[in-house]
Amino acid sequence: MKVLFVVPPLAGHVNPTVAVAAELTARGHRVAWTGPAEVLSGLLPTRAALLASGDRDGPGGYGALHGRWRDLRGVAALRFLWEEALIPLAHGMMAGVEAAVDAYGPDVLVVDQQAIAGAVIARRRGLPWVTSATTTAEFTRPFAGFPKVGEWVADEIAGFLAACGAQAGWDPRFSDRLVLVFSTPELLGEGEDGPDHHAFVGPALGSRPADASPFPWRRLDPVRRRVLVSLGTLNREAGGRFYTAVLRAVERLADQVQLIVAAPADLVGPVREDQVLLQEYVPQLPLLPHLDAVVCHGGHNTVCEALAHGLPLVVAPVRDDQPIVAQQVAAAGAGIRVRFGRPRADEIHTALSAVLDAPDHRRAARRIQASFAAAGGAAAAADRLEKLQ
Repeated sequence: MKVLFVVPPLAGHVNPTVAVAAELTARGHRVAWTGPAEVLSGLLPTRAALLASGDRDGPGGYGALHGRWRDLRGVAALRFLWEEALIPLAHGMMAGVEAAVDAYGPDVLVVDQQAIAGAVIARRRGLPWVTSATTTAEFTRPFAGFPKVGEWVADEIAGFLAACGAQAGWDPRFSDRLVLVFSTPELLGEGEDGPDHHAFVGPALGSRPADASPFPWRRLDPVRRRVLVSLGTLNREAGGRFYTAVLRAVERLADQVQLIVAAPADLVGPVREDQVLLQEYVPQLPLLPHLDAVVCHGGHNTVCEALAHGLPLVVAPVRDDQPIVAQQVAAAGAGIRVRFGRPRADEIHTALSAVLDAPDHRRAARRIQASFAAAGGAAAAADRLEKLQ
């Protein structure tokens, strides 16, 4: 079987496909990716087959786009995401994805929910296609309280389909053959199992280029509890005040807690090296088994990776699907949600103390960890893809 992954230029959307691809390759299948090479080349394995599609012209590329988007919140961020990022990306990827299909000849396309050009090309060529859902936001009726917002998103997608000459009346975010959801109902909440072709496979964890980042392992304190603070690759530039609040929150816990902060030093400011291990990039997956809790922005990958290791969370959502993921964590009892905007040190101190000391949060995190393990991850995803043959 030859599988073509169609992905956007976002690490959290690419990482699970790398794990699934590794499993498929180990079983004798062939894999390739298509998407913006300017970003994907740094996220994929060294010898990965990459067919470029959707690279942006002009200065700055996707970095410039991110610079305009990072300070937006709420509906403004959602409008920017669709109007300035996802729909232009879909148009930009169309020709490249079609050329990739011609050159590679895949048997099946695995299409990320934010790379909808792949679904259109698959239907145009009569090829089976599968949805890769690397966030659970679309499975929890995110616009139930804001129907006009949901209608606006649907109109944006319909306009894209019309512009491509594609048939109307279907949603390229959801395959009717197979939807791979990299989570489990235990995190989404009761009643969120979905139809039979929605496969909740749990997080797909595997090696990635960032895991090779150098890290001072000997500086990990063997006595104090260790807490990772990470806002991901797209949000940390907006996190100056949040980092300051976290550092103040932990001052009273310095004899009990060591912070590992993944952020540029100029954003965090001066730190006490006996209390804080500050490094711009950390090998997150290898580090997680050595931690006791995680403070993060609610990115779906970071949340699921922490819970896959039974770690409770303090979640400060910034935008997009992050408030939904943060609410899932809080509702499941596996962590506490705090504010990202106007952060308060006392609120973060209380939340962090609770997830470290209250056994209920750790029990809930371990319950979700068990559900992830039972779901099967990359192996389960590969099993479902093989059944399409």
